Amino acid sequence: MPIPAAPEGYATVNPFIITRDAEELMRFVVEVFGGAERPEARTVDDDGLLLQGEVVVGTTTVMLAERKPGWPFTPSLLQVYVDDLEATLERALSRGARLVTRPTDFFGTTFARVQDPSANLWWVWQHGEAVWDEPAEAAQPDESWDAASADLTYIHDTLLDAMSTLRDPAS
Repeated sequence: MPIPAAPEGYATVNPFIITRDAEELMRFVVEVFGGAERPEARTVDDDGLLLQGEVVVGTTTVMLAERKPGWPFTPSLLQVYVDDLEATLERALSRGARLVTRPTDFFGTTFARVQDPSANLWWVWQHGEAVWDEPAEAAQPDESWDAASADLTYIHDTLLDAMSTLRDPAS
């Protein structure tokens, strides 16, 4: 299937986060994930609220807007790859994020989850020698994919807990 054309700096699919205090969340994304704001995209609505802001993180543009009065709380669930998971988590926690899932091995790669101060959940991955990177003929069947290890149980349970406790931080 051909990849649809997208403008320079945009992926085929780009996340759009609607949140309270979008300016602060933009700073969080810049400082924690090494993003760069795209100032020419900044659009402020007639009511003075940010209608669209953009931060480029790696190969993805994250769009953000301020939640209008009467709009529902809609947390985002986002996945991001980083080169240094520990340093990224340190920056996130220092900016008020909450650790949801400690760094955990996941079939040869490592990930953690954090919830930012706006209640968005971030799956933060540091790519390693993942099992699915092996050529098909080199991969050996592994019963552990079907078994619930302590790490897989922990990963599962921390997600269920985080999702069941999601609340609008402004409430």
